Amino acid sequence: MAKNTPKSRAETTLFLLMSVDGKISSGESDTLDPDLDWKRIHGVKEGLAQYYRIEQTTDLHSLNTAKVMAKIGVNAREIPAERPKSSAFVSSIIVDRKPWLTAHGVRYLAQGAKTLYLATNNPAHPAHALESEIENLVVIHYAEEIAFLDLFQRMKHDYGAERITIQSGGTLNAVLVRHGLIDHLLLVVAPLLVGGQATPTLIGGRSFQTEADLLGSKALKLTKGEVLEDSYLRLEYDVIPDTIIDPK
Repeated sequence: MAKNTPKSRAETTLFLLMSVDGKISSGESDTLDPDLDWKRIHGVKEGLAQYYRIEQTTDLHSLNTAKVMAKIGVNAREIPAERPKSSAFVSSIIVDRKPWLTAHGVRYLAQGAKTLYLATNNPAHPAHALESEIENLVVIHYAEEIAFLDLFQRMKHDYGAERITIQSGGTLNAVLVRHGLIDHLLLVVAPLLVGGQATPTLIGGRSFQTEADLLGSKALKLTKGEVLEDSYLRLEYDVIPDTIIDPK
């Protein structure tokens, strides 16, 4: 496969809602979720709809993790009898190693997407048995670890995805950033302080331990800053691909 260059793979934008202190969740517990919690906090709930309106303008291919999908309850949701109109336009890319999705969850997500691409390295994932049944389901299987550079290259060259919006958790975000697979950031900042050492942040993963680790950091160039209503901010950045560090 080609090297990791902007033209060799789909262009990516990391799009997330976060608090002023960089938290993308309400706390450490999986029972806490900003989609449910922040809309109940006075001073925050008033402007939250702006995030969802911006979400409607993002790319026609969207990547998320099955853990997030399971957390919001797709494995138990009723599958609508008719496909929603939005499913004719937006395709979903779901990363699922465990698996977090049940067969019902796969059917639900496929019903709501133009095409559901499911990337997994689990040979027992229920999606394998459903691929011949569900017309708009594509399973992308990896024998070992999911290779995200290869995934983004295949999405572009095999499936025509020029741009992908990523809305995953801090652990996967860290993997993608460290490997130079995030090109842009689109952040909606809520007027909220959450705190908590174990509360997920925009970028999670392993903390840096050595000076050599600093090469995994990424400088950003602000391309747009906008004050939204109700003290919300919209921030857009380009990721500077090469990290250069001066000697001490």
